[in-house]
Amino acid sequence: MKKHDDSTHFGFKTVAKDEKANMVAGVFHSVAGKYDLMNDVMSFGIHRLWKRFTIDCSGVRRGQKVLDLAGGTGDLAAKFSRMVGPTGEVVLADINDSMLKVGRDKLRDMGIVGNVKYVQADAEKLPFPDDTFDCITIAFGLRNVTDKDAALRSMLRVLKPGGRLLVLEFSKPVLEPLSKAYDMYSFHIMPRMGEWIANDKDSYQYLAESIRMHPDQDTLKDMMEEAGFGSVEYHNLTGGIVALHRGYKF
Repeated sequence: MKKHDDSTHFGFKTVAKDEKANMVAGVFHSVAGKYDLMNDVMSFGIHRLWKRFTIDCSGVRRGQKVLDLAGGTGDLAAKFSRMVGPTGEVVLADINDSMLKVGRDKLRDMGIVGNVKYVQADAEKLPFPDDTFDCITIAFGLRNVTDKDAALRSMLRVLKPGGRLLVLEFSKPVLEPLSKAYDMYSFHIMPRMGEWIANDKDSYQYLAESIRMHPDQDTLKDMMEEAGFGSVEYHNLTGGIVALHRGYKF
């Protein structure tokens, strides 16, 4: 059945578009305090390798300006801070103030100050001038955005010509046995982990569902191209459980 223009998905549920942002906010307010712990537990630490690959593909250099969008607890921002050095700048942006506070406190505890700014921002309406950033990253955040096309256009606008966007996100496993095993893990084990460790089964049930509702690799590639990005390509990681998409502003 075709959805009405004013509806979207929240996991497997159909909700009004103007309700989704608040519903997603509720999820991340709930999980913020144990977000890093749950990432390590649920991915068996592999998320660190996925993020390291993203950083290696970023091409970020000293003196550049980087936007870590939906930056959460700051894993990417911390690395970029060291890469751009004192003459560069990293903006850690997240729509959720609970996540932003956790990320700010974490980076400050690591001694990272001076070249990192913290901005509460909606990916669909980024509050930055045109042609501001050399690189934008969004890791495990795009699937929670209500209007992904608007967000991609907004990212393109604030990139400098020649700048690049990297989207690290859960995607579609390329092997059927892996896909079945991943479904079993996502829907039967991950919510239980959320219940046992974070006392929050429902949020992790939503996160599992949101992964399934996210566009597959080729669909997201097409969306980036339609938004105006060029030379778009993607790399499957861990058999396509995660994919890294990269595109440029020309």
